[in-house]
Amino acid sequence: MAQQEEEKEEKIVQETFRWLHRHPELSYEEVETTKRVREVLQEHDVAVLDSSLKTGLVAEVGTADSSGPVVALRADIDALPVTEETGLPYASKTPGRMHACGHDFHTSALLGAALLLKQKETELPGRVKLVFQPAEEAPGGAKKVLETGLLGDVAAVFGLHVSPLLPVGTLGIRAGAVTASVDRFQITFRGKGTHAAHPDAGIDPIPAAAAFIQAAQTIVSRNLNPFAPGLVSITHVEGGNTWNVIPETVLVEGTTRSLGKEERQLIRENLCRLAECIAEGHGSQAEIDWYEGPPATDNTPEWVEVARQAAQKQPLEVVEASASLAGEDFAYYQETLPGAFVLVGTGRSYSNHNPKFQVDPAALWPAAKYLAGLAEAALQHLSSHFGGKGKAGGAKI
Repeated sequence: MAQQEEEKEEKIVQETFRWLHRHPELSYEEVETTKRVREVLQEHDVAVLDSSLKTGLVAEVGTADSSGPVVALRADIDALPVTEETGLPYASKTPGRMHACGHDFHTSALLGAALLLKQKETELPGRVKLVFQPAEEAPGGAKKVLETGLLGDVAAVFGLHVSPLLPVGTLGIRAGAVTASVDRFQITFRGKGTHAAHPDAGIDPIPAAAAFIQAAQTIVSRNLNPFAPGLVSITHVEGGNTWNVIPETVLVEGTTRSLGKEERQLIRENLCRLAECIAEGHGSQAEIDWYEGPPATDNTPEWVEVARQAAQKQPLEVVEASASLAGEDFAYYQETLPGAFVLVGTGRSYSNHNPKFQVDPAALWPAAKYLAGLAEAALQHLSSHFGGKGKAGGAKI
């Protein structure tokens, strides 16, 4: 690609990034975001596929009659209910809404990759589906994309996420889990309300809730393998509304995280058993509501190697990514598709979800070029190892 053309496309990507940052939209509300992405794609003749998605979209680059393999690149497009405090000249214009997790960066980088891939569309040994996914923060937007059926012919899927722990020009890549499974629980300890002066006339749910809160931490320290990451965080406790009344109920809410399937199930079983047994021991009841979130991401070793090799063709440093107990609904794609989730260094900053979080725009165009190069490398790998068909699983590189 001519230098002048590349500079023009980089400018489009940078302008789009600033626009997206100024106009953040929450999960399933990304109407204007979707409109903006669609406009940029259509202005550059990138095909947008018909789908049932109300927000977000799936586009495609590659010749329609190609019999070659298909890979997917995914970016999330939603923002968070956070009031921005960065002081940036392109800060959010909407109080209480902010791209505090870098999804504006992801979206812009994928748009850049789309423009780069379009330039060499006829040379691609297959097709690339570009997933602009809504509602990662909900989470669950990945499920909506999968329900469209548009990824049914995809052999491998790739995604990226900004990292304020890595400098610009650095990628974090690792096999296996990069982010954790995420579950949410709500436990209502139900007793019998009474006057505070006569606790014997009722059943106080507060001691039961307090005992559970203390005991819940022993699940990680005494039930989990010490070498297996996991956590139980209790984040919301609510009971009673005045000083002289023993309440009927106490609500305890929180989250559990783990990197392994066995640990995920063990934490859930032990947490529920503790709540029920402690409640029974106090003469009360425990009503448990469990909300299963995304599983842990699961990077396929083969595709991790392809991702590393793609980085080596560009001026990017690759380091071993650190696993995190944060969640990521990219993992829903990896339940059925092999692939890799890569961390992109965007400069030292406040952490994701902080009102002062920001990325260095200097990392944006290199990320776009990396995504485009990764898609090409994946198609070439599939074509050379699988005759252009099938899903990569364990072939040697």
